[in-house]
Amino acid sequence: MNTKEAFGTRLAKLRTDTDISAREMSLDLGQNPSYINRIENQKAFPSMQVFFYICEYLKITPGDFFDMHTDYPKEINELIEVLQDLNSDQLKLIRQVAEEFNKKK
Repeated sequence: MNTKEAFGTRLAKLRTDTDISAREMSLDLGQNPSYINRIENQKAFPSMQVFFYICEYLKITPGDFFDMHTDYPKEINELIEVLQDLNSDQLKLIRQVAEEFNKKK
């Protein structure tokens, strides 16, 4: 998979996971209606500045965007924010629950 293809595929997954149309995202970013669709179909590539806007729009970091092993980076970042306010016992309980969910995969 080439760079444009990987980038477009990742953008499409992250965008569809947020349940936002390519057209809506394009317009929200101040671009023409087909902009995101063109990136996802490897016909365009965003500038660095627009890439940062895309990450901000999706509520992820640039690192999250390129971490292909993490399917739901926005949700993980939101969970981390909540976890930071918990005490040690609460965190241990959350970890046990998460480990149980992983066993059932």
